[in-house]
Amino acid sequence: MCLNFLTSVFGVLLLSASVAISQEHPAIAAQPNTVFVSADGKFEAPPDLADVQFNISAQAGTAKAAYEQASKEAERTREILRSNGLEPRTAEIGSYAIQPRYDWKNPTHKLIGYDVNVSVTIKVKDFSKIGPITQQLADNAIGEGQSVNYTLENIDSAKSKAVEDAYRHARTSAETVARISGRALGDLSYASVDTFENIRPSPVPRAMAMARAQPEAAPPTQEFTPGNVTVTAHVNALFNLK
Repeated sequence: MCLNFLTSVFGVLLLSASVAISQEHPAIAAQPNTVFVSADGKFEAPPDLADVQFNISAQAGTAKAAYEQASKEAERTREILRSNGLEPRTAEIGSYAIQPRYDWKNPTHKLIGYDVNVSVTIKVKDFSKIGPITQQLADNAIGEGQSVNYTLENIDSAKSKAVEDAYRHARTSAETVARISGRALGDLSYASVDTFENIRPSPVPRAMAMARAQPEAAPPTQEFTPGNVTVTAHVNALFNLK
């Protein structure tokens, strides 16, 4: 018996997990004696890891001078990390580039210098260190474009839990369809899964990071906590009917 008509039934019941003939999977959904369901699930938890991202940049008249300046900034960065209990070797380089700089207003496009840019990411588990690190980088004129991403160290486990939640909703909906149609739910025949994370970068304004007019003042983020990390999953599932 074809159960395509059950789409309208579930529209009336207003179930949170939609049961419909998927336009994206017409061949799958059209199989007789099956029910095709879609459902969403999520897993939410406080972050336990922060990715602090910043750029080391230098400009000079020659490539060698720009390179040497960037090397000095990198060494100061390593000193800052060590002073905060972090191993410099744990810092990850996202990109490294040396580019010539030209005077485009000059008809001959005269070469006027070189830029060196290195993007760096450090992983911090102790969130109390984020403020001092970003402050010290700013005080030493290092760390252009600072941002902080709060995430979960074991993000794969969070994704699995979100998928489990979505599948539970999908199976519950399929069992309801089978029951109200006088059938029994059979084995899972097909499934597809998508997961999504709500991890967003939080910029660290340079002006705020460099401000030390009142050393005794509490940091702007004191007693605040980063928002939970939410991982969502979407499951499409096809079940046989007995």
